Amino acid sequence: MSRGVSDRMDRLIAVGMIVLAAPVTAQTTPGYSTQAAVAERAAETTAIARPSPSSASAHSKFLSLQPHMAGTTAQARTRDYVIDQMKSWGLETEVRTYSVWMPHPSSTRVWRTAPNPVELDLREGPVSEDTTSWAFPQVIAFNGYGAGGDVSGDVVYVNYGLIEDYAQLDSMGVSVKGKIAIARYGRSYRGIKAREAEKHGALGLIIYSDPADDGYMRGDVYPAGPMRPSQGIQRGSVMNSDGDPSTPGYPSTPGAPRLPVATMDIPHIPVLPMSYGNAAELLRGLAGNSIPQTWQGGLPFRYHVGPGPVQARMAVVTDAATNPYKQIWDTFGIVRGTQFPDEIVIIGGHRDAWGPGAADNVSGTVSVLEAAHAIAEEVRAGRKPKRTIVFATWDAEEWGLLGSTEFVEEDTARLMKSAVAYLNQDDVAQGPNFSAGGSPSLRGLLRDVAKEIPDPSHEGSVYDVWRKRAHLAADTLEPQMGDPGGGSDFAGFYNHLGIPIADWGFGGPQGIYHSAYDSYHWMSKFGDPKFEYHATNARIAAAALLRIANSEILPYDYAEYARTMKRFVSQVADTLLAKHSKLSVAGLSGAVARMESAATEFASARDSVLRSKVPTARAKQVNAALLRVERELTRPQGLITRPWFRNLIYAADENNGYSTMVLPSVNEAIRAGDETRIAAELADLTQRFDAATRSLKVATGLLLRD
Repeated sequence: MSRGVSDRMDRLIAVGMIVLAAPVTAQTTPGYSTQAAVAERAAETTAIARPSPSSASAHSKFLSLQPHMAGTTAQARTRDYVIDQMKSWGLETEVRTYSVWMPHPSSTRVWRTAPNPVELDLREGPVSEDTTSWAFPQVIAFNGYGAGGDVSGDVVYVNYGLIEDYAQLDSMGVSVKGKIAIARYGRSYRGIKAREAEKHGALGLIIYSDPADDGYMRGDVYPAGPMRPSQGIQRGSVMNSDGDPSTPGYPSTPGAPRLPVATMDIPHIPVLPMSYGNAAELLRGLAGNSIPQTWQGGLPFRYHVGPGPVQARMAVVTDAATNPYKQIWDTFGIVRGTQFPDEIVIIGGHRDAWGPGAADNVSGTVSVLEAAHAIAEEVRAGRKPKRTIVFATWDAEEWGLLGSTEFVEEDTARLMKSAVAYLNQDDVAQGPNFSAGGSPSLRGLLRDVAKEIPDPSHEGSVYDVWRKRAHLAADTLEPQMGDPGGGSDFAGFYNHLGIPIADWGFGGPQGIYHSAYDSYHWMSKFGDPKFEYHATNARIAAAALLRIANSEILPYDYAEYARTMKRFVSQVADTLLAKHSKLSVAGLSGAVARMESAATEFASARDSVLRSKVPTARAKQVNAALLRVERELTRPQGLITRPWFRNLIYAADENNGYSTMVLPSVNEAIRAGDETRIAAELADLTQRFDAATRSLKVATGLLLRD
C-alpha cells in the first residue's frame, strides 16, 4: 500500500460517515429483471462457495516466501506464479512490461557523530521462529525515491514533520536549515514529510516508527504480539506524485520521452527509515526547547527538539547513475463477456512489497486469484459473464502506484469508453474488522453483497457483523464507508479518469507494515491464522464482480451519490460562512438536488422497465449513458494544483496524503483564500453536475422509449 498506514482503515474512513439507508424493496436486485436476479443469485451462491482458506494459505505461502521488491528477480517469480495459476484455470492471460525510473539503494548508513560516535545498525534482524526473516536477505533499509548523498549536521526533532509542526518550530525559534531532521511516522504520508523537510532546508530526513504510534504502547510486539518490535522499520516511497516520475502523465512505453532527474517530482535530499530502537540513540541526547506535550512520544525519556548537541551523518548510495531504469510487470487474466464484451469490469491488487508482504499485499493478490479461480470455474460450467472481467495484479505500487498508473495512462481511451468499475484489493486480510469504501454509486451494491457472505465469526453475514461492530441501533442507518482520496491502485481509475471504484477488506492491530516481519509466519500467528478472512474477502470479490458483470442495466446508485454530495456541499457552505465569505453555494446545491431527482427517476424507470426483458441494443445505449455520469464530474485539465487529478469529487489532500479532500477544486480554492477562484470553481462544478444529470436523463429517456 503506497500511502497506507499500520491500520489500513485510516485511508478508507478518513472522512467516511454513517449514511441513511435508502428503502429497498425485498428481493430486488438493482439492474436485474426478476428472472435474471434469480439466476444471478444462484450463480453467486455457487461462486462464493469456491474460495477456500486452504488454497488462500497455499497462495500466500508461495507469494510471501521471500522479499519481492519491484524491479527484482524475486518479483518476477510472483509474476510467473500468477500467470501460471490463471492459465491453469483456463483464463486468457497477458503481461505488460514497463521500464520505469526506479533507482535501488546499494548502501544506506547512519552514524551518531556526537556525542559518543557510533554507527547505528539499520538492519531489522532475524526472529528465530520466523524463517523468512533469516532465510533470505532483507530489503535494505531505505525510502523509495529518497536521494543519494552523504550529509552531516545537528539533529532536530520535528514531531510528525507536518506543516503545522514546522510552524510550531518557527514559533520556538528553531530551524532545520542545514541540519538533519528526524520525524516520527504517522498523521501524514511520508512523502509530505520529505517535501516539508526539504522545503525548510534540511540536509536529510530520518523517519522512525515511535512506540506510541506503532509499537509496545499499542500492544505486545512481534513475535510475542502483532506490533512493531524495537528493531522494526517502515520502508516506503517518499514520492508525492503517481506513476513513473520520468514520464509524468503518459505511459513508460518504448520511445517515450524521459524527464531529466533534476526536473522530476522527487525529493532531492536523502531520506531514510529507522526503528525506534535506533531513533532513541539520536533523540535521547537532544537538548533545547521544551516541547509541546503532544510532541512527546513513547520512548522512555523526555523529548527535546534540539538542535544538538546530538549530531548525525547519513550516507545513501543508489544506482541512479548506473542502472536507474527497472522493468516492472503487470499481469492480467481475462474472461470475455458474452452480451456486452466491450464493457469491462476490473479487479486488481498489487504484487510488489517492501518485504515478504503477506498482508501488504499478498493478501490482496490472493483475493484476486481466488476470485479469478471461482469465476473461471463458472465459465467452465458454461456460465459466462455478460461483461468482460479482467483480473489484474500490479507491479511497483509501493513506489508510487507505478504499474497501475502506467496501464491507465496507456489505455486511457479504452478505459474511458468501456470501464464499468474497478474493484481494488490492497492489504485486505489482517484481522476481523470489516470496512469498505469507494464511489457512492457502488456502495449500495457492496452492502448488498456483504449481506450474502457468511462472516468467519459465525455471527451472521459480513454485513451483520459490520453493523454490530458499528453499534448501529437504528435500521435506517448504514455503516460508515470511506471516500477514495488516493494512495492505492484505484487512483488511476478514479482520481484520474472518473471510473467508479469499490474498496474493502478486513483489518486488525498490526505493526509489521512495510517491514521484514510482514510474513507468512506473522499472518499465520496473528493476522488471519486460519486464512478464513482471505477466503471471505475473495467471496465478496467474486460476488461483486458477477453482480456488476451480469447486470442488464448497470447497478449504480446515483441517488445515494447525490445524497452524499449534498452533505459535502453543506460542509462547503459552513466553511464559507465561517470565513465570512459572501459567496453562495445555492447554484451548486441546486445542481446536486437536480441530480438526486434525476437519479430517483432513473432508478424508478429502470426497475419498471426490468419487469420485462430489455433489448440488448437498448441496454447498451442506456449503459453507455450511465458510464458518462461520473466521467462528467472530471475535468480534462485537472486540479489547478495537480493536473493529473481530474476527478472533482475526491482527491488526496495535497498537504497530507492520508486525508481525503472532498470537492477538491472548490476546497483548495477556499484554502488559498481566493474569492475569485472559489466563485469560478463553484460555477464550474455546478455545470459538471448538470452535465452528469443530463446523462442520467438520457439513460432514463432511452429506457422509457417506445
